[in-house]
Amino acid sequence: MANLADRIEQYLRNLLAGAAPGGIEVQRRQLAELFGCAPSQINYVLETRFTTEKGYVVESRRGGGGYIRILRCSWPEGVNLAEVAAREVGDRISAREAERLLTRLEECGWLAKEEGALIRTALAEEIGNGSTPLVSVIRATVLRAVLRVLLAV
Repeated sequence: MANLADRIEQYLRNLLAGAAPGGIEVQRRQLAELFGCAPSQINYVLETRFTTEKGYVVESRRGGGGYIRILRCSWPEGVNLAEVAAREVGDRISAREAERLLTRLEECGWLAKEEGALIRTALAEEIGNGSTPLVSVIRATVLRAVLRVLLAV
């Protein structure tokens, strides 16, 4: 069974999936009541699972009429996604950062799950999860090259 943070995250993702492109607006207190938890648990989920690195913007206003607004970050239409992805990868990238980028591209529909799995396998088998500077550079080089091919539209 999923833990509380996983259930809250999944609930919010389901709301986002059915929401207009502008995102969703919820009340922290109502979420806490729904899940039978403290509002700080809602904060934890928002701070760790809905970050800008993962493709979200969270706006929050506390108080009686307070709200939480969760917006999906997306790239504007017409932008060269391959170039944007290459810039985000940069000259070096950690295994964790690469995973975050691939997950974000999948969630936004820019990469199919199968393509993401293929990239992950190639990176893991050819480069591994090492964190030395050279490994980070090689990982970035391979990731940029693959994303340029897959995201060129």
